[in-house]
Amino acid sequence: MARLEVVRGDITRQELDAIVNAANETLMGGGGVDGAIHRAAGPELLAECRTIGGCPTGEARVTRGYHLPARYVIHTVGPVWRGGAQNEADLLASCYRSVIREAHALSVGTIAFPSISTGAYGYPIDKAAPLAVRVVSEALESAPSIELVRFVCFSEVDVVTYSRSLDQRV
Repeated sequence: MARLEVVRGDITRQELDAIVNAANETLMGGGGVDGAIHRAAGPELLAECRTIGGCPTGEARVTRGYHLPARYVIHTVGPVWRGGAQNEADLLASCYRSVIREAHALSVGTIAFPSISTGAYGYPIDKAAPLAVRVVSEALESAPSIELVRFVCFSEVDVVTYSRSLDQRV
């Protein structure tokens, strides 16, 4: 069974098989986690992303990691928070499921997630963290290659929220 853990840190420095990019639909880089990953990976990442043709919300696409310590970047596009009545929870859950599916297909053993959609897209952390932990835990049942999932948080508040969600899972 996979181990789930929470750390505060920089996702671009995670020495794991794959890291997850909270991308926008174009996959052409942006702010926050997306921009940091593109800067750390180098221009080759953008060049590969140009060949993919984007990614719809809730899905995932895979690229190489280039100058990152991770071999792969799994890009996913989370929903913009619009109050919770616009299918946001289902779309966010789909992000996590899609990433786990792609990671397992690559035989990834270790993976790091940021807190998808909780930055510029405005998804409340107190709703996103429990959903992420629950959906990832469920998806791992069909992904035996994955041994470690690390939630890499930017702030101490996010660490506490994700840690609480891990502690409360059944």
